[in-house]
Amino acid sequence: MSKTFKEGTIDGVTVRELKRFLDYRGWLCELFREDELSEEVMPVMSYCSLTYPGIARGPHAHKYQTDIFCFVGPGNFEVRLWDNRPESPTYGVMQKIFAGTDRPMSVIVPPGVVHGYKVVGPEPGLVFNCPNRLYAGRGRMDEVDEIRYEDHKESPFRF
Repeated sequence: MSKTFKEGTIDGVTVRELKRFLDYRGWLCELFREDELSEEVMPVMSYCSLTYPGIARGPHAHKYQTDIFCFVGPGNFEVRLWDNRPESPTYGVMQKIFAGTDRPMSVIVPPGVVHGYKVVGPEPGLVFNCPNRLYAGRGRMDEVDEIRYEDHKESPFRF
């Protein structure tokens, strides 16, 4: 599994700055809008996760699922993506993104792109994900669509 990835931008990954609307009460940030997403990536569920400083989640990939990650804070993240799709024009590319409190971003990750993130800085990080597939299918009766790499010692997908 020893493959070398070169740094660059991955075909099919969408990175979008998120705008905070501030006032005396705090702030509001739109994560996604139906009129800004294509039908094939439209979310069917959402969840949030809190990750502690210095901890990474992933890397993993999906065969069918598209993830829409939203990094708005608290916390900052180094997001890494690896194009592991042999048919892709950017096969073998690794993309790094800094996102979170200091740079609110959404990152749309298509199927086959290996992805993970690590909290950088002193505070825990909150991530929202709005995937286009139900986790473990309707009623949680299906196989989970994940290919996990974090426990593979020879994995090229590392932070």
